[in-house]
Amino acid sequence: MLTATTLSPNLNKLFEKVHRIKSIDKGRFLFEEGNSADELYIIQSGKFQISKMVPDGRELTIRMCSAGELVGELSLFSPASQHILNARASESGTVAVIQKDKLEAEIEKDSGLALELVKWLSLQHRKSQTRFRDLVLHGKKGALYSTLIRMVNSYGVKTEDGLKIDVSLTNQELANFCGTSREVVNRLLSDLRKSKIISIDKGYITVHALNRLKREIDCENCSIEICNIE
Repeated sequence: MLTATTLSPNLNKLFEKVHRIKSIDKGRFLFEEGNSADELYIIQSGKFQISKMVPDGRELTIRMCSAGELVGELSLFSPASQHILNARASESGTVAVIQKDKLEAEIEKDSGLALELVKWLSLQHRKSQTRFRDLVLHGKKGALYSTLIRMVNSYGVKTEDGLKIDVSLTNQELANFCGTSREVVNRLLSDLRKSKIISIDKGYITVHALNRLKREIDCENCSIEICNIE
């Protein structure tokens, strides 16, 4: 059965007419930079990282997406384009595939669907703006703190000790979210642990003092709808 728990009824209506279901093994790409962007995807299971390779070989992770999320880079009602980002499975999963021409046909028939899709695109744009704001204005430390806050908002589980991020993350994966090196993230995490702001157990981070992280980056208290990693 298809699921789209985070999408509106209008968008859910479209996904009842998907072209096919595609399985992706962990570590494999759903799409890559340079591929033709002629499909849209709704994640059914698993987790996918959306990233961009930069000229010096570093990887910048833009989003982490899970079940119910919509992913893809369609240029609707325009000539075929190419992907400028990568989508790789960090957990094996399945996606429902919608073809560009079918999506355009549905939009032409349903103005409500067109409006919902515009809303979704606008939300993704706002999320991207705030992430790049944190990278540019607050440097590497701010980028890490911002990533931890977003991770808490997306995957945080309350415990007696604080807010546990219920996703196992390597220091390299965190570095990719921050657009920096693993060595820099190692040092910053070590400082946070010494200050007892976080603790780490087998790759799982627990944040003990979320407000201290927020103060460091002059947090504007955006809604969780905007301030998340998805």
